[in-house]
Amino acid sequence: MKKGLIQVYTGDGKGKTTAAIGLGVRAVGRGYKVAMIQFLKAMETGELKSLERISGNFKVYRFEGTTKFFWEANDEEKEMMRKCERKAFEFAKELCNSGNIDILILDEIMLAMYNKLLTVDEVCEFLKNKPENIEIILTGRYAPQEILDAADLVTEMRLIKHPFEKGIPAREGIEF
Repeated sequence: MKKGLIQVYTGDGKGKTTAAIGLGVRAVGRGYKVAMIQFLKAMETGELKSLERISGNFKVYRFEGTTKFFWEANDEEKEMMRKCERKAFEFAKELCNSGNIDILILDEIMLAMYNKLLTVDEVCEFLKNKPENIEIILTGRYAPQEILDAADLVTEMRLIKHPFEKGIPAREGIEF
């Protein structure tokens, strides 16, 4: 890839991770090497099982952590999350500069910043200094304005209606 851009999928609607994975699958079909680092995600999901099947050129990385949501965690668990997300971010920098990937997906990195596990400044600095030939996709709610300003493409998924509102819980294979 000659010129890699920065893309953001954000908003309160469903489909941010799915859109990023879809782009990654399309890219693998064209011979690109894709890596996705998932922040604040530890539970098993359907997309992980699918990506395992196409492996080879689409790698997913997660770091040890709790399966709780951030707001459910106690102070000790939040500190563990902070260390895990720091490790994941440092790995993202190494991976980006390794020359072994064409596309890097930073899934839910917006929530890592929103929860103050990473700073907006350090993520912006990373984006500013990324190799020119690497495409970077960032996902998650609450995208800071500085990230939106740094991006070449921003898509907002907006919630209009969701089954949660009717008391229908997340469904395996649909929401996770």
